[in-house]
Amino acid sequence: MDETRIVETAREAATLAGLELMRYFVDDQLEMRDKTATGGVSYDLVSDADLASERIVADRIRQTFPDHDLLGEETLGRDIDVTASEHLWIIDPLDGTNNFAHRLPHFAVSIAYYRRGIPVVGVIHNPATARWYTAVRGGGAHADGIRAQVSQHTTLSKVLIGCGFYYDRGEMMRRTLAAIEELFSHDIHGIRRFGTAALDLCMVGCGQFGGFFEYKLSPWDFAAGRLFVEEAGGRMTDAKGGELGLKPTSILASNDLLHDAILSVTAKHHL
Repeated sequence: MDETRIVETAREAATLAGLELMRYFVDDQLEMRDKTATGGVSYDLVSDADLASERIVADRIRQTFPDHDLLGEETLGRDIDVTASEHLWIIDPLDGTNNFAHRLPHFAVSIAYYRRGIPVVGVIHNPATARWYTAVRGGGAHADGIRAQVSQHTTLSKVLIGCGFYYDRGEMMRRTLAAIEELFSHDIHGIRRFGTAALDLCMVGCGQFGGFFEYKLSPWDFAAGRLFVEEAGGRMTDAKGGELGLKPTSILASNDLLHDAILSVTAKHHL
């Protein structure tokens, strides 16, 4: 199948979704809702913007590839076996919903195309900054059309490390904080937590982070970013060093040169 056509479709879908997200972004009346709807506080938010963006992306993909499977964060793909899908699009219509809710211009539309379980195309777009990140298997990773490459640092004392927190405020958070504390003992330059995993992974691919870890993410959070990291020369596993699949998991992304060093920390504190 023509990867160029897939990239064009993903970019068109992300463009349309991004325009819709920006319409909501400037709307002071945007209502944010707790996704769990249990009556408690989960910090896992959703809005009409998430849902509208997902519909737009799905409709655009289906126009060109009506027989392909779609897996999305909000409503798509709950009735399909993603491991058996030959053509699978994995969509995060609004990665960074909490940033979006607080009017922080750091969020993204993330679209990946997987063929028989292998990432082939990844497109990530931040409509608030008009930034584009695109990766094609065997064709490299590009940020706004410029070839991306991971950093070449070989020691933790030369890099920033990115991290993420799952919505849990209990043991998983304590494990994350313990890992951060240990990473500081290796004299890293600092920790950054920006709250949008897709863009965090692009920062690894662009050499801004030496590594990024999070102890729980869903496939739509990392599907496109994974390919961007790998095509930029980096490496991704789960936070214990295992292979990534298409189910919720921990992740560790690095410039490859530092992977084992970061893994020695993240694996120790993994649940």
